[in-house]
Amino acid sequence: MARSYEHLDVARNEGVTTITLDRPERRNVLARPVLGELTAAFADVGRSDARGVVLAARGPVFSAGHDFADLAGADLPAARALFRACTDMMDTIQAIPQVVVARVHALTTAAGCQLVASCDLAVAAESAGFAIPGGKGGLFCHTPLVAVSANVGRKRALEMALTGDVVDARTAAEWGLVNRCVPDHDLDAAVADLLARATRGSAASKGLGKRAFYDQVGRPQAEAYDRAIEAMATASQTPDAAEGIAAFLEKRPPRFGR
Repeated sequence: MARSYEHLDVARNEGVTTITLDRPERRNVLARPVLGELTAAFADVGRSDARGVVLAARGPVFSAGHDFADLAGADLPAARALFRACTDMMDTIQAIPQVVVARVHALTTAAGCQLVASCDLAVAAESAGFAIPGGKGGLFCHTPLVAVSANVGRKRALEMALTGDVVDARTAAEWGLVNRCVPDHDLDAAVADLLARATRGSAASKGLGKRAFYDQVGRPQAEAYDRAIEAMATASQTPDAAEGIAAFLEKRPPRFGR
């Protein structure tokens, strides 16, 4: 039985699941109930046979980040639990085997930038923008910086966080926060094209590859290689690896399982 959601729209078409933030009147804030629904939705997709996931949003803002109503009057344990719930959701995106592509059509800020940065891939419309505005207010964007700095590097991440200025989509692509910036009318086609190319071949192989990438990235080089060696050696023993090698040597198209 399919799960029902209050704050999301979840639909599947030809092996691709689209998860859409659907609170346009609240600028798709990542309120505590939304975090719970996103975590559940991504976990459900991870257990399915979907090839890939598109994360989208409706309305004039992709996501305005955390809902300050969740923080107003919250004590330290409550605040800690909120940011842990957000981190758990971001981790779930990277833990599932499917490729996740963010479809960014408009401004996204703070934890909304963190959400985009946590996706495997991202495509932005030219009208989109990205900001980490906490530095202009009273609550610095500590947790969004973890994901954003992993994408754009220290200096650019700190520029975003310290100034709070909006980075346009073309600059975001140049910096590596998104894979590419396209004209607004080409956004859906560009997302579909990137996801199609990123999901061709062995789904099992990509799932192992995604998990191994997030396990080693950011670690010291020697440790990263140790983990990658073990992951690749283990993967070489799988049926899809054997089929891919055989197909290459026999000069024929591979026949992978699910």
